[in-house]
Amino acid sequence: MPYPTNEDLPESVRAHLPSHAQDIFRAAFNAAWVTYGVRNPWQREEIAHRVAWAAVKRRYHKVGHDWVPLDRTVGD
Repeated sequence: MPYPTNEDLPESVRAHLPSHAQDIFRAAFNAAWVTYGVRNPWQREEIAHRVAWAAVKRRYHKVGHDWVPLDRTVGD
């Protein structure tokens, strides 16, 4: 199901990701839920979670137990 707010995200996401990464996760999850749900309703949730985590990993990486922003140069 789509998540209206970050507070509605699963505890496993809220407990580990910083606020901005939660925003990215939620937006990607919600978009994937709509996009892939029509074609693959039986895999909708799994696909949406994979897309959401992939979106987070484009901007953040894990250092120890913490998710931190990737170092990016201007123009990336």
